[in-house]
Amino acid sequence: MSTTKIDFIYLSEQDMIRAGVTDMPACVDTMEEMFGLLYQGDYRMAGPNNDSHGAMVTFPEHSPFPNMPKPTADRRMMAMPAYLGGSFCTAGVKWYGSNVANREKGLPRSILMFTLNDPDTGAPLAHMSANLLSAYRTGAIPGVGARHLARKDSKVIGLLGPGVMGKTTVAAFIAVCPQIDTIKVKGRGQKSLDDFITWVKVTYPQVTTIEVVDTLEEVVRGSDLVTYCSSGAVGDPTIYPIVRREWVKPGAFLAMPASCSLDAGMEAGDVRKVLDNTGLYQAWYEELPKPAHHCVPVIGVRFMDMIAEGKLRPDELEDIGKIIAGDGVGRQRDDEIIIMSVGGMPVEDVAWGTVVYRKAIEQGIGVKLNLWDTPVLS
Repeated sequence: MSTTKIDFIYLSEQDMIRAGVTDMPACVDTMEEMFGLLYQGDYRMAGPNNDSHGAMVTFPEHSPFPNMPKPTADRRMMAMPAYLGGSFCTAGVKWYGSNVANREKGLPRSILMFTLNDPDTGAPLAHMSANLLSAYRTGAIPGVGARHLARKDSKVIGLLGPGVMGKTTVAAFIAVCPQIDTIKVKGRGQKSLDDFITWVKVTYPQVTTIEVVDTLEEVVRGSDLVTYCSSGAVGDPTIYPIVRREWVKPGAFLAMPASCSLDAGMEAGDVRKVLDNTGLYQAWYEELPKPAHHCVPVIGVRFMDMIAEGKLRPDELEDIGKIIAGDGVGRQRDDEIIIMSVGGMPVEDVAWGTVVYRKAIEQGIGVKLNLWDTPVLS
């Protein structure tokens, strides 16, 4: 019998943990499956090319309204909607509020919620705390890249930024490269470094060496896996953390989910350049003022600027989904240098949110809420 009644579940952060949101090996596998669907085209995101990162509210530098938020560092209010097919067959939207000044209040920089929906009716299935959801799906993407593109004998991680994104990226690297035993880390403050070191010692006792370093060169030099996960001011690429070719070990894999710039040697044609989704960067490039890297600091956007400047051919960019599907090549030589841009996509939230939601339903986790028994307006 059909019914008009709609219930959905609310999942707090603790509910999300109980339902497995921090299971990084499972998250890496889920992201790999998601990339397969992306490559097949069984997905939709926002925008005219169905590849948009989302819709962001921006604030003016000078406003006549005293209560309007100021455009401070990492000030974001954004809706990130998507549909994902395959075994997921769900839709959803992440609402993203972010302000770097939150940290002064003891809050995370970003406060996130995710709503999962039935793609047919649009009815809510779940409304969930999404800070961990977002952090783990973001970290899992470098893990998927490393599974296919890093050397199997990788042992040393070089990390800029020991915060949330740094921790989840390290977790994903270790999930796919079990020989890792050394981490070199650069951070801004002693507290975040101490927290990171404690977390690594407790979570990954196989890591026998943790070295705190002071320079980007020390982060990169000698590392098999490199990731920059620090946040900062956007607008001037000359102040984004740089990777210089002379620092990079032959055979290194670099995954960049945050601000990054490259020297001419790293932009050269013999460094393989991989994107998590080419369409994402094309959508960004269409939406942004130029040069686009001034507005979105991830390196994939810089690659779009390079194409516009005639410094890079579109066919020199590779898509991780194509590599995962076996239609592109993985690592070909031990000395190849491969760099991957990680932009973040709402299909990732839909994929991992669906897995966690189904586990919560299976285990009776969460609070059931009623939308209506019969809608007043229909």
